[in-house]
Amino acid sequence: MSVVIIGGNECMTRRYVELCQEYDCKAKVYPKMSAGLKNLGSPDLLVLFTSTMSHKMLRSVLSTTKGQEMSVARSHTSSAAALRGILETHVGTKYAKA
Repeated sequence: MSVVIIGGNECMTRRYVELCQEYDCKAKVYPKMSAGLKNLGSPDLLVLFTSTMSHKMLRSVLSTTKGQEMSVARSHTSSAAALRGILETHVGTKYAKA
């Protein structure tokens, strides 16, 4: 399963990727607004950490992904626990590595 994470803390980027790997997911993380947002592709799950992103960034992402078949999860907090909860909801605990 592919996961794209928008927003969050830059210092947590590596932790986000490692946490997604625990659930057998490939992750791309975009903590800042950049030209790379146009290369999102078509992920299975789009995670939006809304507290650390601007309104402009949120509108840009939503307009880029409009009409695509994907799950979108929004979280106000950008902690590892919040991401774990999202992954458990959308991927399931059976995929989590011990």
